[in-house]
Amino acid sequence: MNTLVERMDGYGKGAWIALMIVSFVVFWPLGLAILGYMIWSGRMGCRAKSKVAGFNSGRFGMDFGRNSGPGRWYRGGAFASSGNRAFDDYREETLNRLQEEHEEFQTFMEKLRHARDKAEFDQFMADRAKRADATDVEDENTRDAGGKPAA
Repeated sequence: MNTLVERMDGYGKGAWIALMIVSFVVFWPLGLAILGYMIWSGRMGCRAKSKVAGFNSGRFGMDFGRNSGPGRWYRGGAFASSGNRAFDDYREETLNRLQEEHEEFQTFMEKLRHARDKAEFDQFMADRAKRADATDVEDENTRDAGGKPAA
């Protein structure tokens, strides 16, 4: 097995890709196994060198799933200095302002949801009271003067 791997490494990445494609055509589970081996062993060359790998590892400040808003990209100093202090100060000020606006907007949306829920609940209670009044009036109409149900 090691001699086959060494021989394939001698031919380069193209040989590995060709072997994987032929394996998929002949017997797809073998092609899948070769693909898994290539990724696991680093022979695809996309592990630590790629920009995508760096992006997915969180080097760019992207913390998916932890929280939302501008703060997910910027963590106060997460960006390296550009070398231009005026720009860095402007960027810092702008990002702080955006973070504050985001928090204010979230608070506003929460108040708006609360007001909408309260209005819907009040409407429900009013409809319920109307139905209760309507059934009371209906019950009174179906009874005769003696308090017995009408025949």
